[in-house]
Amino acid sequence: MFLYGSLIVFIIFFTNVALGAFADSAFLGDVGEMLVLFVASLLFVVAILRKEAERAESEDSE
Repeated sequence: MFLYGSLIVFIIFFTNVALGAFADSAFLGDVGEMLVLFVASLLFVVAILRKEAERAESEDSE
């Protein structure tokens, strides 16, 4: 779930950057871009840490 959230937020970031570069109509400012990229990174880290915790738990039970 967190990984999909990260992907969705990163797609929003990428869309904003692409629109700014090619159509000169970015919908987020500099701070907005930074916050969106920060949220995408944070969600990705949470997803990876949860997956690592699941893996460690399954190794301990074996």
